[in-house]
Amino acid sequence: MEAIFKRISVRKFEDKPVEQEKIDQLMKAAMAAPSAGNQQPWEFVIVTDKEKILALSKTHEFAMSAKNANTVIIPCYRKEEYHLIYPEYTHIDLSAACTNILLEAVNIGLGGVWLGVAPYEEAQKYVEEVVGIPEDLRAFCIMPIGYPAKLRDWKSRFDESRIHYVK
Repeated sequence: MEAIFKRISVRKFEDKPVEQEKIDQLMKAAMAAPSAGNQQPWEFVIVTDKEKILALSKTHEFAMSAKNANTVIIPCYRKEEYHLIYPEYTHIDLSAACTNILLEAVNIGLGGVWLGVAPYEEAQKYVEEVVGIPEDLRAFCIMPIGYPAKLRDWKSRFDESRIHYVK
């Protein structure tokens, strides 16, 4: 639970590379996520090339913080529906994987942010072209990851008025 209550969106990073062992740990966390029918529709592109990261920061107006990272993870999903048991749940499955990445990042001393790309066709195509994502995959989001330059306090979002009981 500690990671849940410490996770914040990190958009500024130290100029320090993320070690391969930590990237591996993030990928293990991502692939431990639940998925509909255990279809596991995900693939991940890890970007450490600074020119490509700079280009990714131009995906849309909210992606500018990516330029501050030394590592960007691009979760992707298979677009060929015949490979999937429940294609309508693909975005939900990827969301669970991305959440796991962000929570594990906290556990291992990193931070990150989830910058949406899907379902915006233009943004997806841009990301796919920048990093050369294979044609059978679609970019879901871009996730700058790294050592936080500074941390701010976490604030509770708990709102009891949003809980409804049926007894």
